[in-house]
Amino acid sequence: MTAEPDVIVIGAGVIGLSAAIAAQARGLSVVVLDREGPAAGASAGNAGAFAFTDILPLASPGILRKVPKWLIDPLGPLTVPPAYALKIAPWMFRFWRACAPSRVAHSTAAQTALMDLSKAELESFLEQTGTRPMLRKEGNLQVYEGEAEFGDSLAGWRAREEHGIEFRHLDAAGMAEIQPGLAPRFTHGTFTPGWYSIADPKLYTLALADHFRAKGGTIERAEVTALKPIEPGVEVYSPDGRMQRAGQVVLAAGAFSHRIARTIGESIPLETERGYNTTLPSNAFDLRTQITFGGHGFVVTRLSTGIRVGGAVELGGLDLPPNFRRSEAMLRKAQSFLPGLKPEGGVQWMGFRPSLPDSLPAIGRALATQRVIHAFGHGHLGLTQSAGTARLVADLLTGSAPAIDIASFSPQRF
Repeated sequence: MTAEPDVIVIGAGVIGLSAAIAAQARGLSVVVLDREGPAAGASAGNAGAFAFTDILPLASPGILRKVPKWLIDPLGPLTVPPAYALKIAPWMFRFWRACAPSRVAHSTAAQTALMDLSKAELESFLEQTGTRPMLRKEGNLQVYEGEAEFGDSLAGWRAREEHGIEFRHLDAAGMAEIQPGLAPRFTHGTFTPGWYSIADPKLYTLALADHFRAKGGTIERAEVTALKPIEPGVEVYSPDGRMQRAGQVVLAAGAFSHRIARTIGESIPLETERGYNTTLPSNAFDLRTQITFGGHGFVVTRLSTGIRVGGAVELGGLDLPPNFRRSEAMLRKAQSFLPGLKPEGGVQWMGFRPSLPDSLPAIGRALATQRVIHAFGHGHLGLTQSAGTARLVADLLTGSAPAIDIASFSPQRF
C-alpha cells in the first residue's frame, strides 16, 4: 500500500467483499486483506441460495428435540467429533439457552429484519456490481417423509405465513409436477417460489472481487493475526511482522474472526459449522429447483457449474482434518432419494461456516474501539445476508444511522 486507506476489510469472502464494495460506493478508499485470496473459504462451496425465507433460527426447540437422534449417527445431519466435544461444550450450553421460546422469538424477529433488508438491497447491489445475470429465481422444494414429519414442519410455515412469505403445500403428485424423479418415500412437500439462488457462489464472489478492483480497490493476500487501536485509527499486524494502518477496520474473516477479535480484548463464542458437499457434473440429474431434505440436513442445488449435494453440520472447529465420509454419506442418500442421480465424477469440498450460538451474526462496533466493526458469524446464511450486512457496515463506517436496529447483533451480547 502506498497510502493509508480509509478502511481495511479483513476477509475476501462474500461478506467482506460486499462490505468493501458498499464502503467504496460511499466514497471511502478500501483495501481488502485475506489469508488466501477471494472466495477461498465458505463463499466458494456453499449451496448458492439466497434463503430469505429462512427466518427461523437454527437454535430452536424443534432442533433441540432432533439433536439426540442426530448425534447417534456420526455421519448424520449433526455431529460433534469426540476429539472436539469437551472444547465445544460451552458453546453448546449457550446454544441450549438460545433455544428457550422467548429467545427464539427475539432471534426470529432480528433474523427477519436482516432478511428483509438483505432482500431489499440485493438486486440493486447486483446491478451495481454487474452480477445481475447470475441471479436465479427457481424456488425451493422442501420434502417430507410421511404425515408426521410434514406435521412437525407446520408451525414453522405458520410463522413464515405471518410474515407474508409465499409458499404452497403439495402432495406427491404436486411435487412431481415441479420436480420429477423424487423417490416415493417423500409423500409431502412445500414449495417456496420466492427462493433465489446464484449461478455459482464462487464465480459470484470472484466477480465481486473483479468489480471492487475495477473501481480502484486493492486486494492483498495477507494473514492478519492482531489488531491494535491507535489514534486516530487501527494498526493491522501480520505474522511476518508487517503492519498496515487504516482509519477504520472491518473484521469479516469468517470462522477465523474470533481469533483476531481476541487481540483487542473481545471474547466472542464463534464456532465452526464444518459443511461438506460433492459437486457432480451438470448432467448428473434433471434438477429444476433446489431440493431441501430437511430431515437429513442437506440440499441438492443446480449451479451453472454442476449439481451440488451438500449441507449437514459437523461442529469440529478449525483444526481437525476433514471427514469426507460425510460427503459420501450425503451422496449415497441423494442417490436413494433421487433414483436417477448419476453419482460419478464428483468433486468433494469442506468449508468452515462461522456460527454463533443464537444463530445471529455479529454486526457492530468493537468494545475496545469504535474504529473496528465486526461483520461475521452468519452461519449458513452468509450469501443470503451479504447485501444487507454490507449496507449496515457502510452505514456504520460513514456514521449514518443503521438501516435497521442492530442491537440484537451486538458482538458483546454474549
